[in-house]
Amino acid sequence: MGTPAFSVPTLQRLVGDGHEIARVYTQPPRAAGRRGLAPTPSPVEVEARRLGLEVRSLQSFKRQPEEIERLADLRADLGVVVAFGMLLPQDALDAPRLGCLNGHASLLPRWRGAAPIQRAVEAGDPETGTMVMRMEAGLDTGPVAVTRQTPIGPSDTSGDLHDRLALLTAEAMSEALAQLDEGTLSFEDQASIAARTGRDTLYARKIEKNEMPVDFSGEGRVVAVRINAFSPFPGAWTTMDLGNGPERVKLLRAVAEKGSGEAGTVLDDRLLVACGSGALRLLDVQRAGGRAMQAGDFARGAGLRAGMRIGADAAL
Repeated sequence: MGTPAFSVPTLQRLVGDGHEIARVYTQPPRAAGRRGLAPTPSPVEVEARRLGLEVRSLQSFKRQPEEIERLADLRADLGVVVAFGMLLPQDALDAPRLGCLNGHASLLPRWRGAAPIQRAVEAGDPETGTMVMRMEAGLDTGPVAVTRQTPIGPSDTSGDLHDRLALLTAEAMSEALAQLDEGTLSFEDQASIAARTGRDTLYARKIEKNEMPVDFSGEGRVVAVRINAFSPFPGAWTTMDLGNGPERVKLLRAVAEKGSGEAGTVLDDRLLVACGSGALRLLDVQRAGGRAMQAGDFARGAGLRAGMRIGADAAL
């Protein structure tokens, strides 16, 4: 069970490991891009059909209870869930003989919920990872079997971590199923993990549009990781006057640096920007309708220079 591109490496790995995939569940095709285009199947559906697997898309097990009977009729040994995008009722979790395993992209119990990668970056966590857990009816509360960890660098974006964690999740799930076959798979409850590691239990709430405008009045380090957390999607943004009035520009990558000045002031010709405390250097930006660019090249092309301002009161 999975839907976005994040799930695809796990599906590929399970097939490559020789497991028999009885059926693939995914969310229904969605409209994508310009209005009027035909609905687009999920990345998992596209890959599953390429692999010749049976695919079933559904809106919700709760709203389509007959699907639970169809799931039970498979007489599957195990359900594997990675970024499916919907909660599974207990009847669905119990349908496979051995229950369901979930690959979740955080170091539980820290960052349960919808946006664990983005919230880990936004919080300035030094590392993140992925865990395979046994699913329960609660939200990401089950005991953990296999863990893979990876550092979060000072300029790492959620996009960088997404790609890295997708591969680590496939690796972790492969290991979990190998241990299950050998009879050595064991679990540790999350309360024990929290006591052993000191990790707080935090909820990774979904990303809202009103979080995207960048406020340079904060600490440079905090503003920089916030920019990185929302890159590449949905994309933090600010306004710049590029000669024809204020224009929205996406900020795709940043890193904290030393510097001082009034918040929002450009400090050099490579887009070092003063914050309320310290400064940040923009590394990658994207003009509306344009391609992503290195910030220094963008600044030279746009004529941005020290002393100019960006943000709500941007003016040349």
